[in-house]
Amino acid sequence: MSSRLRSFLQLFFSSVIYWLVAFALFFAIRYNGIIQELAIYTDEDLGIPITSFYNYGIILGLLLGVCYAIIEFLFDEFLSKKLILGVGLVSKSLIYLILIIVVLSLLSFKIEEQIDIDLPNERGWWHTNAFFWTTVVYFVTASIVFSLIRIANDKFGRGMFLNTLLGKYRKPREEERILMFLDLKDSTKIAEKLGHIKYSRFIQDCFKDLNRVLSRYDAEVYQYVGDEAVVTWATNKGFKKNNCIRLFFGFTEQLKKRHHYYTSNFGFEPIFKAGIHFGKLMIAEVGTLKKEIAYHGDVINTASRIQSLCNTYNASLLVSETTLKNIKFKEQFTIDSMGVLKLKGKEKSVEVFGVSN
Repeated sequence: MSSRLRSFLQLFFSSVIYWLVAFALFFAIRYNGIIQELAIYTDEDLGIPITSFYNYGIILGLLLGVCYAIIEFLFDEFLSKKLILGVGLVSKSLIYLILIIVVLSLLSFKIEEQIDIDLPNERGWWHTNAFFWTTVVYFVTASIVFSLIRIANDKFGRGMFLNTLLGKYRKPREEERILMFLDLKDSTKIAEKLGHIKYSRFIQDCFKDLNRVLSRYDAEVYQYVGDEAVVTWATNKGFKKNNCIRLFFGFTEQLKKRHHYYTSNFGFEPIFKAGIHFGKLMIAEVGTLKKEIAYHGDVINTASRIQSLCNTYNASLLVSETTLKNIKFKEQFTIDSMGVLKLKGKEKSVEVFGVSN
């Protein structure tokens, strides 16, 4: 499955579920108890079962969820780079306004058939219709909430936003994590040749390619530091199907697919080296004005030191012995021991292995 298709499906399912819940809740709030309230002022029957309103809420949520996912995906993939944020927001808002008019008009025709009452759905009906503008306000508010959740997820990483919201890391928490330090090879030479502006675009494109393969291997980015990215997994995800190893080769393959793009635009093909280690570390929420989720512990230092040995041993990927012990189907890879090494700044020696496919 391609990374674009995977991204679309993730957005599609989350969008549909969100809008189903949002509009089922909207109709429940708006119409729950309406029969009892009407009975106080009139003897007339509403003409439609109250459960039908919930059904219409589900239909409205489903239609808007599907359309919302498609529009957001198309903007993310093809227009977000070309449009400034303000223009993009205005453009999407106009599209959503038209979408609501169309969807509510179709629903009103359906309701007309069911209750045999002429509803105000002629051309331009929405100009002065209170229900329409109530729905628009609700939709805009719900859209902002959904967008903020997406932004927060992008900022903190998948699942981290919910953990932060629930205060999971307000107090330092010990977890077992896999860490991969990815670093651009010959970065100093490339930076000197390209200049800082073009080099920044070069690094930006490299990390965009990294992001395209992350979800395929259940990986998250802990942080970017210059031309280095730190990727992390929970152990159950990282060792499943050897994701922590396969990500590196998947990323390398993604860069090779875009060989012509990089060489024609920058004159260089990016090559990355990586070091992997895993173990227990502390995760804590730090900062007040700018909060972040920070990792503390020896695992970080060890993974960084292992990656720094790649040039010394002319290796693309080095892993610690503890990591290798948890790798299944080792016969899929070529594994070479680099020996028991004394890492810079560390007292304990670590056996390190080179891995290639």
